[in-house]
Amino acid sequence: MIETEIRPLAASPETVAMLSEILIESVALGGSVTFMHPLAPAAARAFWENALAATGRGERVVFGAYHGAALIGTVSLLLDCPPNQPHRAELSKMMTRLSHRGRGVATALLREAERLAAARGRTLLTLDTATEEGASALYEKLGYALAGEIPDYALKPHGGLTGAKFYWKRIGVRALAPG
Repeated sequence: MIETEIRPLAASPETVAMLSEILIESVALGGSVTFMHPLAPAAARAFWENALAATGRGERVVFGAYHGAALIGTVSLLLDCPPNQPHRAELSKMMTRLSHRGRGVATALLREAERLAAARGRTLLTLDTATEEGASALYEKLGYALAGEIPDYALKPHGGLTGAKFYWKRIGVRALAPG
């Protein structure tokens, strides 16, 4: 476990550059985070510029894990759900730099995302991860329940199909009153 500071990120050229580096590295290493390898720096920058713009509209929170001045991990909390799902949020783009994996960074990021989601009145979190080389063990260790698996859900960054596992977890208030 290394000492990390977890905080919500705001748009700045430096933040976009650091997030883009993490995204490009994750895709190059086979991380199933929507993009194909090789990921062009301009595409990574455009993604993070749009994601951080959504933070300004209250549609998501992008968290960063810092070790000193270095951004070493990120996860996004997606809050822009349909009108019939105001109690739900989704976790997305969970990535840790290769140099810092296995040292508690992802757990710290997920715990902070859960804390903020609960503080915003969310009681259910959902996420998905690749069947092959995904983070299922991490999510299950942290109490996420497997809802199911869909085969051949997406292309892996270097080609070939992989399935996706879908998880959920109740947080904060355990149930909503019938309404």
